[in-house]
Amino acid sequence: MVWAVLAAAFHVLGIVSAISAVLHTRTAQGAIAWAVALVTLPYVTVPLWWVFGRRRFAGYYERWADRRDRVDELVRQARADAAAHAVHVERRIPDYEALKALAAWPLTQGNDVDLLVDGEATFADIAAGIDRARLYVLVEFFIVRDDGLGRRLKDRMIAAAARGVKVHFLYDEIGSKGLPRAYLHDLRAAGVQAWPFGTRRGWSNFFQLNFRNHRKIVVVDGLETWVGGHNVGDEYLGLSRSIGPWRDTHVRIAGPAVLGAQAAFLLDWCWATGDLLELDWSSEVARTADRQALIFATGPADRIEIAKLVYTHQLNAARKRVWLATPYFIPEPALISALRLAALRGVDVRVLVPANNDKELVRYASYFYMEDLAGMGIKFLAFREGFMHQKVLLVDDALATIGTHNFDNRSFLLNFEISAVVHDAEFCHRVAAMLEADFARADPIDPTSFARKPLWFRFAMRAARLTAPIQ
Repeated sequence: MVWAVLAAAFHVLGIVSAISAVLHTRTAQGAIAWAVALVTLPYVTVPLWWVFGRRRFAGYYERWADRRDRVDELVRQARADAAAHAVHVERRIPDYEALKALAAWPLTQGNDVDLLVDGEATFADIAAGIDRARLYVLVEFFIVRDDGLGRRLKDRMIAAAARGVKVHFLYDEIGSKGLPRAYLHDLRAAGVQAWPFGTRRGWSNFFQLNFRNHRKIVVVDGLETWVGGHNVGDEYLGLSRSIGPWRDTHVRIAGPAVLGAQAAFLLDWCWATGDLLELDWSSEVARTADRQALIFATGPADRIEIAKLVYTHQLNAARKRVWLATPYFIPEPALISALRLAALRGVDVRVLVPANNDKELVRYASYFYMEDLAGMGIKFLAFREGFMHQKVLLVDDALATIGTHNFDNRSFLLNFEISAVVHDAEFCHRVAAMLEADFARADPIDPTSFARKPLWFRFAMRAARLTAPIQ
């Protein structure tokens, strides 16, 4: 009797979930696949739908509904202060208005931008920045480990708190699942406000396991920020015996663009804690150089697919080159079309991926998409000296984008991410030199050769691409 009731309940849930799939799945193919599977195999697919079928992160903007006016006021103030430094219309880059509308922030002038190559340079610079803090430090990472680098960061935050600096620390509880309670206890005992992001916060969000806060943000006094690919762990310094050398890129920005990173942290903090941070949104931001930059944050709570549109827009604007470095190359159809069109326009399109990926499914899925783009003149390269984890896009001599966005469905639709776009010829020249050095340590990939690979290899490619929606 009990089994009969359970079976009936699963079939009812399967039908209800199938209706939800038809209503909410983005593509017709996906809606059909989910609906058929949920009705015919509910015992297996109902739990999968609850975890992986969800595409909207619920409750993020509703979390502070009772203080919405104050939150909106703080964000409006930040945008107004940034707008005071906005690039004038006559100096705007081509199609700048679309980029501005998608990022919801203006491209600002008066920024200083440093390119930080690999872990030691990045974390030495972050540590020095935290030591300069006088008012507050905001720290947010996807992965934080209790190892040598993790303890270095902890000690810096504790030392800042001892000076009277307000320190706020966010971490993703799934990415940092191994972080011990003692680590957090030490921070809290020293006066650091430390919280998990809490993707499953609230009873209705129990199954939001498929979402991650993948952002890496450090903000000091609202004057400077760091964003990029590094998490906090010894492997990001190349100290892991199993992984070996680690290739990654970060940027430090000082100037009005910092306000975009600070606003992203403010909203994440509100979600995680339910509290507001009354931070300095002064328009008297130090202008130490004249680089143009903006920071855009994206996530599964966005009304539209901002990340995908930003990258598609940049690819479509390219006239000379598109150089992309990403550990996970699983492009959406719109991005595949944009890459094809760029190649057809005669743009120099190069895609750099790691030779040895830390995720086998991603590696074989990437091969599938490379084969799909074969014959277009696109150059694919495999970085051979350790694991390459950087997320860098260089368009012409005009735009360089560096941050946390991987070139995959997870970053564009499922994760909370943040990246910096820099419009400056000298900075782009430095990024180009960095990538040329990476290309010199890479081997060409010939996607046309995949057809001659063994059957198991070709099957693995096609089977792996089936996981693309959740990668």
